[in-house]
Amino acid sequence: MSDTSRRSLLGAFGALTVSAAVSPAAVASSAGRAAASSPAAAWLALASGGVAGAASTSGPRSSMTFTGAPYDTAAFARSFLGELEATVLPGTPVRTEVRHGEQRVAVLTKGARTVLVAGPERTFSENKQSFADVFDRLVPDPALPPAKRLKPGWGSSRAGGSWSVFGGTAGDVDFGVHSRGAATMVLKDTEEGRYATLTDDGISDVDVMCEASFDKVPVGNACSVALLFGYRSGSAHCRARLSFTTKGEVDLRVEKVADGRTVVLAEAGPLATGVRAGDVWKIRVRRTGARALITAWPAAGVEPGEPTAEVEVAEVGRRGRVGVRGFASSGCTNLPVTLTVRRFAVADATWAAPPSVTHRDWVRLLDAPFDGEWTPAVEAVVRGWAGSMAPDVFSYAMMFLPGAPHVRGADVRVGGADVLGEAGYGEPDSQGLLPVGADFHDYMQQPWAFPDETRKPEVNQHRHLDCSGYVRMVYGFHMGVGMVAVKDPARKALPRKSGAMVDFAPGVRVAQRVGGGGSGVDLGQLQPGDLVLFDVHDVAGDPDDPESYDVDHVGVYLGLDQEGKRRFLSSRKSADGPTMADVSGASVLDGAGIYADSLHTVHRI
Repeated sequence: MSDTSRRSLLGAFGALTVSAAVSPAAVASSAGRAAASSPAAAWLALASGGVAGAASTSGPRSSMTFTGAPYDTAAFARSFLGELEATVLPGTPVRTEVRHGEQRVAVLTKGARTVLVAGPERTFSENKQSFADVFDRLVPDPALPPAKRLKPGWGSSRAGGSWSVFGGTAGDVDFGVHSRGAATMVLKDTEEGRYATLTDDGISDVDVMCEASFDKVPVGNACSVALLFGYRSGSAHCRARLSFTTKGEVDLRVEKVADGRTVVLAEAGPLATGVRAGDVWKIRVRRTGARALITAWPAAGVEPGEPTAEVEVAEVGRRGRVGVRGFASSGCTNLPVTLTVRRFAVADATWAAPPSVTHRDWVRLLDAPFDGEWTPAVEAVVRGWAGSMAPDVFSYAMMFLPGAPHVRGADVRVGGADVLGEAGYGEPDSQGLLPVGADFHDYMQQPWAFPDETRKPEVNQHRHLDCSGYVRMVYGFHMGVGMVAVKDPARKALPRKSGAMVDFAPGVRVAQRVGGGGSGVDLGQLQPGDLVLFDVHDVAGDPDDPESYDVDHVGVYLGLDQEGKRRFLSSRKSADGPTMADVSGASVLDGAGIYADSLHTVHRI
């Protein structure tokens, strides 16, 4: 697509005000029809989706929407822009602000190619997703050296976040994933239950299900497995509890626990007789508002058409985590008993509005670094950007977030490969962890001739991008910044790894930590589009020795979210790909989170 036709197409969409939510399927369908060889049109399809009000897993996964009144292109069109005034701003690095009357048109940085340009207001948002954890990992993995094994527990659910476990013996394997497809909880005593919960505290309405079994028919007294919802602590939650009795029967109790007291809300049973060791049962809870429907049935059978129990839930149980509890009743004499969970799924859930960032900043690139002089030639480029809705850094960046449609490229270098679309981080290892992931050409499955080396794609990394691969895909492949296979001592091309970007990325350093602690990074000149680089795995380095830090993560600063927090885009292992959201840690630079604590460098391309 020519630049002229692309601008005409994008400009036509600039006059639209979008408020209705569009499903990812519809987005993908429209993008596939309209833009098999046009990344710009696919971007427009994604940009027409929206998320409003409370979030649900059934809503659009991610979106970039145009907000406010219909965009008045005349306000920025070249013929209407009028005289521009350029002013050098105080501070380092040196920046030049360009204004038309009271309107800020652009900000240029001496030594950098990126330019902040005013344009149509956009809102960027990312929803959470439904997921099923089938425990396709080993925790800990005995085949790995001890230093590389995860601690006992259930590890991390891809897309669902980390499992938090409570109860049992510290350092023991009362919790683990010891064979693929089976998370275990060993009950050795009758004094307290064992708990495994996902670390998302904000779920309200929910449709959640688990599949579980015991390795023994209990002797002396019952053992039970409970599906937790509205979990705030062991003394404040609701649960749907299946008791496996010494007679081979299964009973259901729906219970509320508040202030350490247990109140039975409903009970039913026996639901079956002759239950044997290893028989798998399913428990499902569908809670909307104060109403909860609970269904329990043998996994070998069909889910009943009517719920097994229906209850009204008070304040406790309306918001909190979901998870699993195992318990051996007092008098059970054939301990230890092992509870096995084979599947845990959240089919739908609702929480407060997902994170969103709204602003009018578009990030574009000059052909060469700005030398600090506001010349007629530079002015002509800035005027050419005025009113343009051609894809910028964020347009491309959002096209790799969850739910984005896959689009083939027309560039002969990529041979019709995907150049846009939802990306994962990489292939998981035996513990379900994601090691170093994929570069941009691995995503496309294309060999690439860099100035310093030719690289072949890793065959198992199709549609995957690690943190630096994501930055290189956006700034390098799509925006045209040069790239090298390793690093460029001349600092004219993007290195492969985030650690090398600290000292060798082209552009200018905006701020850097001196010693330990994120508070050492001055964020006064941080602006959308800046690279933010982190020392995530050595937050507790020696604060008096900067050399003890090793940058290992990179993202792109997006802007202030609806809570006024600085939010960034990056491809993360815990989120399994590019994200602006909060799976296993919020993507923000404020507060006491891991990224606020580990921020090391801010760099402008």
